Amino acid sequence: MDSDRKEELASLDAWINRVSLQGAIPVLCGENGDMDTVGSAIALASAIPTGLACGITQDKIARRICSNLDAPFRFVDKHNPSLPRKIGGIICVDAASPSQIGIDLPENIPICVIDHHFTNGWELNDEDIAIRWPVRATTQIVFSYLEEYHKESLTDSVRMLLLAGLITDTARFRHADQQALSDGAKLLQGSEIDYASFVEEVEKEDITDSDRGAIAAGLSRVKILSAGSWHLMHTNVGT
Repeated sequence: MDSDRKEELASLDAWINRVSLQGAIPVLCGENGDMDTVGSAIALASAIPTGLACGITQDKIARRICSNLDAPFRFVDKHNPSLPRKIGGIICVDAASPSQIGIDLPENIPICVIDHHFTNGWELNDEDIAIRWPVRATTQIVFSYLEEYHKESLTDSVRMLLLAGLITDTARFRHADQQALSDGAKLLQGSEIDYASFVEEVEKEDITDSDRGAIAAGLSRVKILSAGSWHLMHTNVGT
């Protein structure tokens, strides 16, 4: 890790230590609730005594993984968000702007942004801080911080949350770069995670009886058009 990133992680640790003396630290997910933002929030909150992972939603994968791991997460009402009364600071993970959080943030509270997007819609004050790295997933930034300052919090469950976010944001490493592959390997080192089984769990689709009925009905009406080497199949369903 280069010296600039080490300095940023040191600044992050100092910020967390300072604001935690003033109250709770909600770690807010991006509004889409995907595995990268949810995994980042829960993993980071696990290392902060006053940390609380929360957000307005979780997608199917995040909901299933969190349920399997019994991971602590508080759902927040978008229209009437209930955050702790005494807040020292707020950490927003995997959100390129305040609008991507999905709720109005309270005023006059120090904010920390941890994100990997190229776009940036945040306007920060002197008490705020931003850690924005050009990596494939926000979980990589959180992992670097935990590895540097809170190795004891890197349990197998936390590693799975971070790894799941990396897997989904890189499309099972198809869009990974060297750093993403290296971080994936580090997350597995020293753990008892069965990678093949874990990937199957991440990629598993939850199909209800209603879904199966709709798929069967759609398949019965499939039409095929050929155009050179391409074959277009289309259908319609009433669901």
